[in-house]
Amino acid sequence: MILDAFSLQGKVAIVTGCDTGLGQGMALGLAGAGCDIVGVSRKIPHDTAAKVQALGQQFTAVQADLSRQENIAQVVAQAVEHKGHIDILVNNAGTIRRADALTFSEQDWDDVINLNLKSVFFLSQAVAQQFIRQNSGGKIINIASMLSFQGGIRVPSYTASKSGVQGLTRLLANEWAAKGINVNAIAPGYMETNNTQALREDEARNQQILERIPAGRWGTPEDLQGCVIFLASRASDYVNGYTIAVDGGWLAR
Repeated sequence: MILDAFSLQGKVAIVTGCDTGLGQGMALGLAGAGCDIVGVSRKIPHDTAAKVQALGQQFTAVQADLSRQENIAQVVAQAVEHKGHIDILVNNAGTIRRADALTFSEQDWDDVINLNLKSVFFLSQAVAQQFIRQNSGGKIINIASMLSFQGGIRVPSYTASKSGVQGLTRLLANEWAAKGINVNAIAPGYMETNNTQALREDEARNQQILERIPAGRWGTPEDLQGCVIFLASRASDYVNGYTIAVDGGWLAR
């Protein structure tokens, strides 16, 4: 049956930044499809762990600051030590800094680029090397943004990083598709998360955003679950280097 192609029974996924919001939503979606989760974050995501376990799947917490490259090899080593293998990587961890381009600081530039782009490449590299050692192929899912397609304002390093994520997704797909490794990305639209709380509480700005979204509502973490399950499963075996917008139609306007 075609639905069997979407099953993740017996699979292990590394999900970075899954303590709240979109990362938690995607981790729960993967768990609901039968996947065990290795959650990577600076603090132990107790709430996500409990919710994954309530779905009948195992959760392993790995504490690491992914903005520091020396931690990346240890993340993969711990995942393999605890679970024996890795099948899926979701590069979700990210940060943002807001300031005018005329006054934007080097520190804010480096903080964002190091986590949003540099760690995505080197963690993908380390996990792909593990896929090759396993001779298993695998799935890498990067989290892009509307600002992978648009410029935005007052977020220069974030825009640069998310534009880079889209380009990097294509490059890695070009190099690794023949090795059985699918690399794709999801670009969430305006979502109800902690990062957008200030926007949603600004009545005028909230209304402007809603008027631009054909679906007429903000997205939720649950809205990403179907897409991440598809890209993590064998249903997407011939999808390579593509960035799927889950945005309620924002980019179509």
